[in-house]
Amino acid sequence: MKLFSAHIEDLRSLYVSNLRKALDMEQKITKALPDLVENSTDPELAAAFRNHLRETEGHVTKVQGLLQNNAGDDSSETCKVIEGLTTEASDTIKDVTEPAVRDIALIGAAQQVEHHEIAVYGTLIRWAEILGLSSDVSVLNQIEAEEAKADQLLTDIANTVNLKAA
Repeated sequence: MKLFSAHIEDLRSLYVSNLRKALDMEQKITKALPDLVENSTDPELAAAFRNHLRETEGHVTKVQGLLQNNAGDDSSETCKVIEGLTTEASDTIKDVTEPAVRDIALIGAAQQVEHHEIAVYGTLIRWAEILGLSSDVSVLNQIEAEEAKADQLLTDIANTVNLKAA
């Protein structure tokens, strides 16, 4: 992980810098998801988090590949947004003691993460299109679609879990 800001002079360097932040984002999510699995009481929610962990591990590999192709290495840069969002999720686990309420709080925290990921990948897709990186666009579209699917699944689960907590 880089400990300093990248020197950004053009769209390509901005694109690579944000790929590095996307890698850090996915790596941090991979570390956070097991706690969400462990602290979910709804079986469908726990299964969704487990499945998304596997997807996220795949995202790490895919973003590493994009970085290798574009920068010759797969070092990351700190994604400060995901640090804040994962800290919030961790605080939720500690602060919310009622299991059903914790489940809906975890869904909310996870959806905030998903929305950030969707925004990040949407931006990267547009930049890759401008740069003419069609193979990158394909990979990034796949990741973005998986993030959107995970978000929709969380919404579907919330429709049931929210009623339990009411």
